[in-house]
Amino acid sequence: MKVRLAKTAGFCMGVKRAMEIVLSEANRANGPIFTLGPLIHNQQVMDLLESKGVIAVEDPTGLKEGSIVIRAHGIAPGKRYELKNTGLRVIDATCPKVVRVQSLVRYHTKKGCSAIIVGDPDHAEVIGIVGYSEGPVHVIRGPDEIKTLSHMERPLVVAQTTQNRELFRKVADAVIDRFPNAIVHDTVCDATSVRQTEVKAFAGSVECLVVVGGFHSGNTRRLVEVARSEGIPVQHVETEKDLNRDALKGMKVVGLTAGASTPNWMIRSVAKELESIRGERESKIGTVLRSAFRFLLLSNLFVSGGAASLTLAAALLSGAETGWIYPSIAFCYIHAMHVLNVLLDKRASAYNDPERSSFIADHRIFLILMGVFSILAALVFSFLEGINTFFFAGALSLVGILYGIPLIPSFRQGRRRLMRIKDIPGSRSLAEALGVVAVTTILPSIDRPSAPLPATLITSVVFFLMAYSKAGLFEIFRVQGDLIVGTESLPITLGEKRALTVLKLALAGAMLTLVLGFLSGFQNFFAFFMLLPILLMCLCLFGYEKRWVYPGLGFEALSEGPFYLSGVLAALKAFFS
Repeated sequence: MKVRLAKTAGFCMGVKRAMEIVLSEANRANGPIFTLGPLIHNQQVMDLLESKGVIAVEDPTGLKEGSIVIRAHGIAPGKRYELKNTGLRVIDATCPKVVRVQSLVRYHTKKGCSAIIVGDPDHAEVIGIVGYSEGPVHVIRGPDEIKTLSHMERPLVVAQTTQNRELFRKVADAVIDRFPNAIVHDTVCDATSVRQTEVKAFAGSVECLVVVGGFHSGNTRRLVEVARSEGIPVQHVETEKDLNRDALKGMKVVGLTAGASTPNWMIRSVAKELESIRGERESKIGTVLRSAFRFLLLSNLFVSGGAASLTLAAALLSGAETGWIYPSIAFCYIHAMHVLNVLLDKRASAYNDPERSSFIADHRIFLILMGVFSILAALVFSFLEGINTFFFAGALSLVGILYGIPLIPSFRQGRRRLMRIKDIPGSRSLAEALGVVAVTTILPSIDRPSAPLPATLITSVVFFLMAYSKAGLFEIFRVQGDLIVGTESLPITLGEKRALTVLKLALAGAMLTLVLGFLSGFQNFFAFFMLLPILLMCLCLFGYEKRWVYPGLGFEALSEGPFYLSGVLAALKAFFS
């Protein structure tokens, strides 16, 4: 079955920020952590937070130590004052969009305006906003309630940030009709309105829309309401177990979106379940081909082929001899290291990539055997090439194994956090890029020093920057899972926007290095052909940034495209030379 995923499905900015704040605090383990009410309306996420020692409380009275987090919904000033008097460390995770509404209400009511809030009077966000009013305040659900309001000279009209924008506009128009001097501020969050617009766009193009999110989440329920108002058959589910598979059987295209409090791993789990349902007119051959491609991706054979392709390009770029043996070593080594690290990183994988996690659980023994076979094959091929190559490959393998295993025995770890090399902040992308360069560029020059040293060094820099950019992009995909297990990656340290900037600069550096390498005479004209794979990598970064594509197996395959393109260009040049 074909699944069309909405671009903005999942955590909105405010929820993502609140989750990152809470998880960062939990990973520091500086005393107990409480949240004033459930952090988000998603029971699965709340269960996860509780497992990490984050407890939701409605009344902080009696709490003596620790930290308490103000959730994204915000609270009234009086409640904030009460929290400060408890002696707990107060951490404010109020969404900046909510803070804006609070500020508008306080500012205008100070000047004598009455406030009209369009929203749910029982919602935590609305209760908090009401507390900021220094004058009369009214909460209404729709335009029909305007006639019940008493006369106001100049009312302020704002909205609960998760409100339906069309409903808010109807209310605003009705208020202006009755109170011409009304001040209207559209405070509906863009993330909310964009999600609702995307739902409407599904009309006529999908046979059903699946909305993933908590059954008690207001913004998720509104997505369901918007879908029904557009005549789209809809299923509201919290997890993949809630899907009505019988109703979906025989459909060709299904839409998928999610509320602002739904984490990525839950969306991907539902997407995986939907894709497993055989759609109408889907041929057996198509099903087999899709399953085969999934196997190549999930078993890490596809990424290994990318490394082998890069080895061919490295030979042409540096002017070294080429052949079958070095691409084979690269293929086997990269496959073994990926398999090993995936098996040792099961906790984060369960959240970052539930489909791969499920695959690992189902084929664990097979993957272990494949990994052992790959590392042995890499060593055998290296030995055939030369004793120096063999020892270098052996050293690489040893470093790769040590990178992912605990260096401190478990009975001595206690509360220490630096237990493995990979636990060093930012080391994962760096280690992966260095491994790719070592096996694709440096190893082939050990026993066949046919390439000039400057050309080899320039090629190493280019491939390091390419590999680092790809690995860094995948670290951005894995932020939610890494936060949960306490891994400090580059995007967690710098933030997603800054991390993307670093990756763009790395790719720009790779292109500049290629051009300078050619102009200096150290590299041949193939350097200009290699600009194409780097431009394709730039397109991958840009596509993710603009949300043209969603992190998943399809995007994983696309991200390997530049490496495969490098190999294809190298093969074509060798063929026509």
